[in-house]
Amino acid sequence: MIVDSPLPQLDRLFDYAIPAELVDEARPGVRVKVPLRSAGRVLQGFIVDVGEEPDAERALAEIETVISAAQVLPARLHALARAIADRAAGSEIDVLRLAIPRRMVRAEKAWLGREGRDTPAVAAEALVRVEAELDAFPGLAARLAGEERVAFDAPPGATGGTPSWARLLAAAAATTLAGGRSSILAVPDHRDLTRLEEAVREVLPSEAVVRIDARQPGPERYANYLRTLEPTPCVVIGNRSAVLAPVADAGLVALWDDGDGLFEEPLAPYVHARDAALVRQRLEGGALVFCGHTRSSDVERLIGIGFVTEVLPARRVTPRVVLAAPQDSPNTARIPSAAFRTAREAIEHGPVLVQVARPGYAPTLVCAECRAPARCAPCGGPLFAPARGATPSCGWCGRSAHGWQCAQCASTRVRLASSGSERTADELGRAFPGVRVIVADGAHPVERVDDAPALVVATRGAEPWTPRGYRAVLLLDGERMLQAPDLRIGEACLRGWSNAAALASPDATIHLVGVTGPVARALATWTHPAYARAELAERAPVKMPPASRVARIEGDVPQMSDALARLRVDVPDLPDDAVLGPVPTDEIAGRKRVRALVRFDYARGADVARSLRASVVQAAVTSRSRRPRREENSGRTRSPANTLAVRLDVVDPEL
Repeated sequence: MIVDSPLPQLDRLFDYAIPAELVDEARPGVRVKVPLRSAGRVLQGFIVDVGEEPDAERALAEIETVISAAQVLPARLHALARAIADRAAGSEIDVLRLAIPRRMVRAEKAWLGREGRDTPAVAAEALVRVEAELDAFPGLAARLAGEERVAFDAPPGATGGTPSWARLLAAAAATTLAGGRSSILAVPDHRDLTRLEEAVREVLPSEAVVRIDARQPGPERYANYLRTLEPTPCVVIGNRSAVLAPVADAGLVALWDDGDGLFEEPLAPYVHARDAALVRQRLEGGALVFCGHTRSSDVERLIGIGFVTEVLPARRVTPRVVLAAPQDSPNTARIPSAAFRTAREAIEHGPVLVQVARPGYAPTLVCAECRAPARCAPCGGPLFAPARGATPSCGWCGRSAHGWQCAQCASTRVRLASSGSERTADELGRAFPGVRVIVADGAHPVERVDDAPALVVATRGAEPWTPRGYRAVLLLDGERMLQAPDLRIGEACLRGWSNAAALASPDATIHLVGVTGPVARALATWTHPAYARAELAERAPVKMPPASRVARIEGDVPQMSDALARLRVDVPDLPDDAVLGPVPTDEIAGRKRVRALVRFDYARGADVARSLRASVVQAAVTSRSRRPRREENSGRTRSPANTLAVRLDVVDPEL
């Protein structure tokens, strides 16, 4: 069995004896409580397998109790979690925490007392519709049936009031379900999930659709997880954790927009949903699909080495994108005259989308005299204007900057250096009197807008859906977006702009303002794969991801030295320039911490992961073996915390 413990040294299977009174209940996959002799505690865990003990004289501790009769950890999920953890140098129980929701007793009792479920059927007319959808990509249906790994670029726009990409994934899932197998469709956020659910329910019966979403109430999410344990095929839709859904026979796993940062798991072992899907396809088979309006460099690398097959559309559809170069616009004009005219003409026929970089009113303030950034006197944080005429506030501590004075020139006046969504909406409201203005950002979420004339000012990724498409799209602040210190900022901007452009109606014009260079040309010509290939070529000489895998190690100086020395021994063919650093980061409890990056090719991945995991375990054992230290001003004792942390497949490495 596997115990639920955060200690890395306990990331292994343990043997326990089953008392006679629990023989009928202790089955593989159930939750149990067991004693842990070394700590004198009782832990929860899962039974992985049941067998006979060959050594009769071997003394085993006994299982204390079986928590539930529900077998929530099938063997297929155990194998998947183990493989993912090994790839990421993490613990299996951490993966299982992401996959298995918290137990809800009522939902579990209802599921245990359920009757048998009939296999859902796909209506004949729905099959005809989905076949027509898949025919837009010649050979796609055959490759899905052949359990291949494929990637394709979804056409922009909508058909029948639903995004084209959602209809394509729904069609693939319906075809798979008609063949008697389950599908898993994963999307980045709740907006995409809503669109996908609408498309799936158009072609499939409700009982076949299972939604797994972190925004669901606990009982509903747990009940839906239990549904995926049944042998009856289904279609699972959800966010990144849906990739781990333990369906019995996964004939299809599909990821929409895999380049979105929301697919990166923020909890240990920090596995990207794309990597989890690749591991799952290797273990269980089935088709694997990567789909998006843009092509991530990670998927392009897989296509380049022949691991994933690119499927091209029968008819190429591209939006009309106009580039407004910086020199074509006066410094005082945020929106070029051509884009302004387009918006004025389009607003008469329906909504117009204006994408901006930042939320709020004025996210950045500077001194009105010397243009130095305005900073908070107590904490040094950046000042921003929450509204027109409002007192500046600090973005870090939240204090109001009454009586602010510039540290450089002693001026007391500030200047608005940037425009957020609210200020842009205020300015456009004056330029378009009588027109409805809608703000859509993190503080003002808007899911959908109707087809009536309106100006929709949205931040990147928060654009509302409109059934007939926007009549024009203005992409502002592009130059500011590209200035972010991020290895993948070009990819991120191209993805955000392309997703906004895909919301336009077929005859709409998209204006990209103030951006030139390769990323602007890729958007204007709609050649995202070429841009991804260029990004890969630039990163290969410096061994940056995804051309190479990168691991980040953080810890105390002695632990870091031991980990790097062990890595050189365990992986002797690691290049001399593989390690960058260590460099100092901070100090905790009087101990200096350092950070290092390890760059390695994919062939060495398993060896590097094993070595780093062994170092983490050794550091944890060493930390717990130290004598407990007494906290100041208290009678409690605590053991020194393990300070060695490892994260593999860092998307944006930084020292």
